[in-house]
Amino acid sequence: KSFVHVKNPYLDSMDEDVLYHLDLGTKTHNLPEMFGDVKFVCVGGSPNRMKAFALFMHKELRLEDGEEDIKDICAGTDRYCMYKIGPVLSISHGMGIPSISIMLHELIKLLYHARCSDVTIIRIGTSGGIGIAPGSVVITDEAVDSFFKPRFEQVILDNIVTRSTELDKELAEELFNCSKEISNFPTLIGHTMCTYDFYEGQGRLDGALCSFSREKGLDYLKRAYNAGVRNIEMESTVFAAMCRLCGLKAAVVCVTLLNRLECDQINSPHDVLVEYQKRPQLLISKFIKQRLGLRDQTS
Repeated sequence: KSFVHVKNPYLDSMDEDVLYHLDLGTKTHNLPEMFGDVKFVCVGGSPNRMKAFALFMHKELRLEDGEEDIKDICAGTDRYCMYKIGPVLSISHGMGIPSISIMLHELIKLLYHARCSDVTIIRIGTSGGIGIAPGSVVITDEAVDSFFKPRFEQVILDNIVTRSTELDKELAEELFNCSKEISNFPTLIGHTMCTYDFYEGQGRLDGALCSFSREKGLDYLKRAYNAGVRNIEMESTVFAAMCRLCGLKAAVVCVTLLNRLECDQINSPHDVLVEYQKRPQLLISKFIKQRLGLRDQTS
């Protein structure tokens, strides 16, 4: 078994570990009993989307308990939501690197305290596409920063620490093979660029601030495309770095809501966006059921 591990020598000497933002703790909860059977963790920005994914997986896994039994485990906090569906955890992480980083610290400690093994963790979300059609699903092979480099720079005390953002290549290929059985939408493997900002940091012209010309913004996006980047979001580098250090096989699967080479603003109808957001969920559901040896009954 491959157990989740932590890179902190001080944890085991602590009398109690309070996972404050998850409303859990090692003294107040029996974490091995609650979470010891978890094999798949799916994380995404929106609480509503991750609740919808939990309900969807409940139907897909055909579990005996009713939907009314699916409760938010983190109901005591308003930071994140968490739902457990058999061996699957569905958790929200908010928007941006700081928010997902906090959640991941406590999630990884949770999996460590629960003695979970052979865990696969997947970020499912939305993104801006570069040079591909809206609605395309991108499976990330490399999470890169704003300079198109596969790295995450973390300021620790007064030092800048650089960490690798390498993702599990075999997992990405397995997900891509699963996608070949879904004809409803295009799926591809490509680099994902992670930024610290939604507006200027992503070359948008429609924020409250804009310090560059339209030509420079478009040139940047074209250079990103030529470097292999196919979508932009705000969490993948820290996600990849932290999961890699703690022995978690990780993947990022995001649907694109627009082509940034054509426009800056998301202006598709609401029902179209809702359908787009279901696409990564369909792929991950098929992947989980294949891993569990269940017959695919997704309509």
